[in-house]
Amino acid sequence: MGTQSFNPAIPAKRDWGAALRALRQLLANRDDTVQVFRIMRALNGGNGRINYDRLLKSPEGGRLAYERAELARLFADDAWVAQFAEGSVGAAYRAFLGRTGYSADGLVDISTADGVYPRDIEHPYAWYGRRERDVHDIWHVLTGYEADEPLGEACLVAFSYAQTKGLGWALIAAGAALKSLRITGNTAFFKAVWEGYRHGRRAAWLPGEDYQRLMAEPIADARARLKIADPKRYREAQLRLRESGVAGL
Repeated sequence: MGTQSFNPAIPAKRDWGAALRALRQLLANRDDTVQVFRIMRALNGGNGRINYDRLLKSPEGGRLAYERAELARLFADDAWVAQFAEGSVGAAYRAFLGRTGYSADGLVDISTADGVYPRDIEHPYAWYGRRERDVHDIWHVLTGYEADEPLGEACLVAFSYAQTKGLGWALIAAGAALKSLRITGNTAFFKAVWEGYRHGRRAAWLPGEDYQRLMAEPIADARARLKIADPKRYREAQLRLRESGVAGL
């Protein structure tokens, strides 16, 4: 699909072959995160439209869709991120960036590395897709699932599937969980991923949040309000994998 023919109003057909090829590459090299977006493109066609419509029906969704803030631009603004008080979601995000070396711009670059889709196409569904992409690291902060590969990411993609119903997220979570069972012979990783899915099911619908306002909220208050549970299975799996010497899988 070339950029000239891309129309986000027309859902792409699911391409399981492309998704499985990308998954194999991702599981072989977890740093090849371009494969994540290939999986999303292969399986999540039409999902943006469904969730955009849901956003419009949420309490503040009409305003958010009307304003169409580009969150990556805010999250990449060091001065904007620096303003948030200690103990807030924004401060936790700032610390996350410091620990990982990640950046909002980096995530944008990875998502557009193939040159398949225009970078900033002006369309409501495309804007919504960018919004889901850009809050990924905020969800790391809110859920307590760190960016430790592959465990924390697998737990978060399971959470993301429960929130968005994007099949690409489900495929990545299942692939990582099955790989862990094959390599370790224990179910700690699998249980942590299942916990991520259950927590995503029980939490409030995070895509409907006003993230500019959320960043200033105390993180403990935000987790309570959004019904985000403590990731106990995840921490148990972290310890179990470290003890077994296969944390990297």
